[in-house]
Amino acid sequence: MNKIVLFLILYATTISAQSNFVVDTSYTIKSTYNKLIKQYPFIKIAESKKNKNVAKIYDLVYNQKQNRELHLDAYFYKKEKLNPAVIMIHGGGWRSGNKSQMQVMAQEIAAKGYSCFAIEYRLSLEAKYPEGIYDIKNAIKFIKDNAKKFHVDPNKIAILGCSSGGQMAALIGTTNGDLAFEDGLNKSKSSSKVNAIIDVDGILAFKHPESKEGEMASFWLKGTYEENPENWKNASALSHTNKNTPPILFINSSFDRFHAGRDDMITILNENGIYNEVKTIENSPHSFWFFQPWFDEMIKYTTQFLNKIFK
Repeated sequence: MNKIVLFLILYATTISAQSNFVVDTSYTIKSTYNKLIKQYPFIKIAESKKNKNVAKIYDLVYNQKQNRELHLDAYFYKKEKLNPAVIMIHGGGWRSGNKSQMQVMAQEIAAKGYSCFAIEYRLSLEAKYPEGIYDIKNAIKFIKDNAKKFHVDPNKIAILGCSSGGQMAALIGTTNGDLAFEDGLNKSKSSSKVNAIIDVDGILAFKHPESKEGEMASFWLKGTYEENPENWKNASALSHTNKNTPPILFINSSFDRFHAGRDDMITILNENGIYNEVKTIENSPHSFWFFQPWFDEMIKYTTQFLNKIFK
């Protein structure tokens, strides 16, 4: 009897430990606004516009690990049966942020004839690299498995990320079909392949003359470069760029450090005849995508690129 009681206590403790994790709420739209408003007194937080043709489904469970549910928010254009899809990854230094930060952007792009998905993934206080990458790849598989429900053309999938989300988007896009990134994925009929990448101010190489990544990257990558050089290399999209990389759009702020490795990546893309664009939003801060007047410019570049690739 005592053994049974002890087992139940240990089991309950394990389950509790799995379901409770620390959440870093330091990176929000409001906190970013408060940091920027003195230097950019003209900015306004971007707001979504209502559109009767855009359907919304919040907090859909796309994957479950033990008792940990992972969710996504779907925004899709109802008038067409098959839309190109845009998978959206929030920023926050791999440690903070949440999927709701992509809501305004998702609604705006969906209104132009797309199906958009803001993805929850495990952050570095809960899970280290490469678990968050696996989460997003599993979300892509889930969306393809349910393509009809979301009005998605499974052969037209773009991945878009901002800041650390941009780094993740580029890595996911450059590791299409890479067996080293398949082990952590759910078994389903669908692949995690994407057909285009939009990297919004996300680095392409962690260890690079242009890179200034430090503590937050080290925490996610399980150590500093000196401690874990393999992860620093493998987590860099530049390390995987080749003839199979899909077309890519880089949208960057005026701060060079947030596109470390980009020009080296473009050299490889051009050598292989892969379409790419660079759009620099002049005199903008990092996290410009949350604010007007830069939000509209970013949406314009994004939808022009998507239309060119998919429509």
